[in-house]
Amino acid sequence: MSTAEATSPDGRGKAREVFRNITRDVAWVAEAPKPHKLWLAALGIAVAMFGIGIYSIFVLVTTGIGVWGNSNTVCWAWDITNFVWWIGIGHAGTLISAVLYLTRQHWRVSINRAAEAMTIFAVMAAGLFPLLHTGRPWFAWWMIPHPNDMGSMWPQFRSPLMWDVFAVSTYMTTSILFWYMGMVPDLATFRDRNVARGNKLKAILYGVFSLGWRGSARQWHRYERAYLILAGLATPLVFSVHSVVSFDFATSQLPGWHTTIFPPYFVAGAIFSGFAMVLTLMLPLRYLFNLQHIITQQHIGSMCKIMLGTGMMVGLAYGTEFFIAWYSGNPYEKFAFISRAFGPFWWAYFAMVSCNVLVPQFFWSKWVRENNVLIWILCIFINIGMWFERFVIIATSLARSFLPSAWSYYHPTRYDVGVFVGTIGMFLMFFLLFFRFLPVIAMSEVKGATPEAHAGKGGH
Repeated sequence: MSTAEATSPDGRGKAREVFRNITRDVAWVAEAPKPHKLWLAALGIAVAMFGIGIYSIFVLVTTGIGVWGNSNTVCWAWDITNFVWWIGIGHAGTLISAVLYLTRQHWRVSINRAAEAMTIFAVMAAGLFPLLHTGRPWFAWWMIPHPNDMGSMWPQFRSPLMWDVFAVSTYMTTSILFWYMGMVPDLATFRDRNVARGNKLKAILYGVFSLGWRGSARQWHRYERAYLILAGLATPLVFSVHSVVSFDFATSQLPGWHTTIFPPYFVAGAIFSGFAMVLTLMLPLRYLFNLQHIITQQHIGSMCKIMLGTGMMVGLAYGTEFFIAWYSGNPYEKFAFISRAFGPFWWAYFAMVSCNVLVPQFFWSKWVRENNVLIWILCIFINIGMWFERFVIIATSLARSFLPSAWSYYHPTRYDVGVFVGTIGMFLMFFLLFFRFLPVIAMSEVKGATPEAHAGKGGH
């Protein structure tokens, strides 16, 4: 559409029609009187998984940490593996929202809202594991600095646990602010639509959370300024939070952990797994709720290319670790990496390499990047591979450390598995509820990225 066409009455009418269609196509998901049967089935499965997790946590709290498979040798096991995995999954939301916003990548607008929600739910799941790992989660408030008359209660900042508390809480706070503030204009749209439809209860609820938004020029100006500031604050978090998580390992003297490559390696892996989870969730829901024209094949292809790039970074890190172990001349370090590949946990190592290095190579093919079923299957394998990466780093390094007399093999118990299944269920349950009742697409941003919106500005 040319500038003259856009500024003509007919051109403005076409733009308004496009904007109305976007609003209708996103809002109908929340306005449908009955949820989709497949959505209900998925929610039922998620709730059942969540129930398994609640039962496992109940047994853990009432019986003790001994119901897990942790031992004196492998003291960090499934719990910390799952913690790092969930934190990594939460990274895609901040990257899409903040970094791609600052670099003016307009293709992000169709997926950023869902990725932001995924970040919040993933961080909620991650936070459970260090809390439960302490063995006495009811004393968690001791980790928060507060005035008290017992100096011994002051947080011990030399502990990696404290680094995680502050890194994760900061990340969670910023992510919630970014997610909620971005939804305010769209919540106001939902409010107005429910007022017009005569649905008073929904109109009141959406009205409360839309904070009196009226869409004036002053509100839009301040909204965009605040969004830009939050994006600037959130961008360092993309790199700092998972770097802090990697310091939990890198600052130790344990062979296999004591390496300076961990911060960039963990960040690349986090972005890699985060985008895989975005596609794992969005591809079925995109089809289920007829959002193919908003979340287009171009968006999916761009995410596949990012996974290809970050997957190659992860593969480079795997090779660099072996090179450093050989080049350093440290016999303990050399043994740790040989044991990873050819020791008792060889199956986990080769599962990690297969899923994280070989699987992303399929994304070189344009045919693969346009085959959504195949993309979804590959993303599942990437998620599995990234979990195995965390397991290999943690369990194999601890199982065979300095003294052969302390070596052991790690076996998870059903309660290890139950808590992990429960966090997956909680994550899916919250995400499905979000998809059903809140604007899953950033309508205002999608409208701003349409050719009609730019043409009206004299543009492109």
